[in-house]
Amino acid sequence: MSTAVLITVDTELSAGRQGRGWSVGDNFRSSFLGRCGQGDFGVPWLLDRLDAAGARGVFFVDPMPALVHGDALIADMVGPIVDRGHEVQLHIHTEWLEWARHSPVGERRGRNIGDFSLEDQVVLIGYARDVLMRAGAPAPIAFRAGNYGADDRTIAALDRLGIAWDTSFNAGYLGGDCTITALPSLVTPQQRGSVGLVPVSGIFDRPGHFRPAQVCAMSAREMRAALDHAARNAHPCFTIVTHSFEMLSRDRSRPNRAVMARFEALCRHIAAQPALRAEGFRDLPPMLPEQPLGLARHSYARTAARVVAQVLATWRYERSLRPA
Repeated sequence: MSTAVLITVDTELSAGRQGRGWSVGDNFRSSFLGRCGQGDFGVPWLLDRLDAAGARGVFFVDPMPALVHGDALIADMVGPIVDRGHEVQLHIHTEWLEWARHSPVGERRGRNIGDFSLEDQVVLIGYARDVLMRAGAPAPIAFRAGNYGADDRTIAALDRLGIAWDTSFNAGYLGGDCTITALPSLVTPQQRGSVGLVPVSGIFDRPGHFRPAQVCAMSAREMRAALDHAARNAHPCFTIVTHSFEMLSRDRSRPNRAVMARFEALCRHIAAQPALRAEGFRDLPPMLPEQPLGLARHSYARTAARVVAQVLATWRYERSLRPA
């Protein structure tokens, strides 16, 4: 039995930049294209690397900017992904309601989808799903809340809407934005009604401390260890997270070559490992087994190596180049 690796990309415009007065064009170029002075390192770059590795990516596209800028913007995001044969699934950042011309939930606002009543969540997720489909995406079957900010009512809303999978559960965010009732094991899939919960995967990077499998958070060595642990133990799936702008420095002014190298390394490792296969939610069986899944054990050497590398990468790619 091989392990399905879900390489998921939260694909979104920046609500923060919207609030600071960025134009929609500048926001799209920075957040979706990953454009800086050295080229484009966003979705086009990610698609090229996935294609080169023969891997399918899952792009969780946030349609909520359509409330402000119209549906055509979402079509510009969905089109390149669908044309290249990768999956488009549903993401939602409810921060965009702040600037909505006509909100589907009136004057009610919230940072996260979990801040809303069940009825409002059904309306908002249904609205986002319909925009995504009008933009050219197939009917989505998987969902992830922005900021991982879902609660148990979100799962009930997905059940009502016939969306089969949720991947909003991230143990690193429990007690904060993520308020879904904790799972028996941090990374074990669980069926709730008609909705399968597929947690974000991760490792213990020190005793009892969960570190999610996000490209910018985990070194290539840690990612390989986590993937190989999942394959050896026949985990049904392993869920990785990145973002459409994650290959850039935090100020979006230049590429972060350290993070780019991590993404390329994980693609190579999956391609070279017969027990791993990069797939989408449409490739999963209708239900995943719920047997408890353990995490790769911590390694002080791996953790220390990542911390040192992160310090060097921060100095190289994140420090300001502007004179004081």
